[in-house]
Amino acid sequence: MILQYILLVLGIAALAGAVVLLFKPRWPAAPVAFVGLLLLHWSYFIAVPTDTFIFWGTAALMVAGLAYLQPAGEPDGRGDGNLYIGVSALAGCMLGMILGARVMVLGTVLGALVGEFAYSRTPAGRGIRQPAAVFLRYFGAKGLPAIVTVAIIGLAVEGFIL
Repeated sequence: MILQYILLVLGIAALAGAVVLLFKPRWPAAPVAFVGLLLLHWSYFIAVPTDTFIFWGTAALMVAGLAYLQPAGEPDGRGDGNLYIGVSALAGCMLGMILGARVMVLGTVLGALVGEFAYSRTPAGRGIRQPAAVFLRYFGAKGLPAIVTVAIIGLAVEGFIL
């Protein structure tokens, strides 16, 4: 009984840490979010099917591998894009959660796209405005990790709600 509550607290702490890493990336946030989901599942407070674990675990490992292969930081050393993409992905996830898990992931993707578009319209993000290939590369570098992280966090939150 006590172990379940310890795992619950550690899982929530890991998910909160993933949110912090989403905005201030020291290392990839997706594996931290996946560990949080795993701890919450082991605490028996949420139930996650095995195929869902396999899918999101593979996605988290892919994001960690891609982050390892990328150069550090943005070209000018700023990290403002993380804030725009992260907040809008979280908002899209929460709005999509109203309709269900599939729409939650779609809302996360659309939120990350809207956040990157908004960031590209700021003076700091003008470098990714044109051409479209740069915008898509930036989305792959910054948006994909945010999408995987926020979707895992949304899955855990949805597990508590249901």
